[in-house]
Amino acid sequence: MGRAVAVAVRKAIFPVAGLGTRFLPATKSIPKEILTLVDRPLIDYAVEEARAAGIEDFIFVTSRGKSALSDYFDDAPDLEARLEAAGKWDALKAVRRASMPSGKIAYVRQNKPLGLGHAVACAAHLIGDEPFAVVLPDDVIRGEMGGLAQLVEAHEEVGGCVVAATRVPKSEISRYGVIAPDEFASKTRPGLTRAAGLVEKPSPEDAPSDLAVVGRYILTPNIMRSQAHGSATQPA
Repeated sequence: MGRAVAVAVRKAIFPVAGLGTRFLPATKSIPKEILTLVDRPLIDYAVEEARAAGIEDFIFVTSRGKSALSDYFDDAPDLEARLEAAGKWDALKAVRRASMPSGKIAYVRQNKPLGLGHAVACAAHLIGDEPFAVVLPDDVIRGEMGGLAQLVEAHEEVGGCVVAATRVPKSEISRYGVIAPDEFASKTRPGLTRAAGLVEKPSPEDAPSDLAVVGRYILTPNIMRSQAHGSATQPA
């Protein structure tokens, strides 16, 4: 029997309900995901990466005080008219690029800060029975091929859940969730490692590898059913 064809990944969850305490005092009045990197908000980079990976439906898990996020992706006809009248074509193009098509964006509330796994589970009713992406906007990944596009490609090849990882120095390993490789798994190709588990913030001497999880995931819908029976701080 041949292997089942992987279902396309069309939906992405963006957990943006956090308070951004690591970025205080800037996040006292500005949501973390709206903070700018060069000339664009962090969330803009994340959405652009998702679009390049073929994502069609964008789900934002938010909390109180996140109205700036929804405003950013909304149409701004008055602003567009003023820019067009002034002949500011580059600015007009940038504003229109940030707008999201009607029906392709949804907002879900996480009323209590119960961790990343709970935030993902809040969007279960919008996911249905198909694989989906999870994108953490404060991890910015730039390259010839976007980070999420690489995960989608890997998912099409091997199926199942796929997470992004990067090698980090041993001195920094305790800051991350770390992949425990499956020592008995057959090799697939360079760049892919089969995981037996995940260890959250291990000490350097107890770390199972130097592969730290980055904020990009492709998950299968059964993860939502497991979340219904308990909470977790990581979706995988």
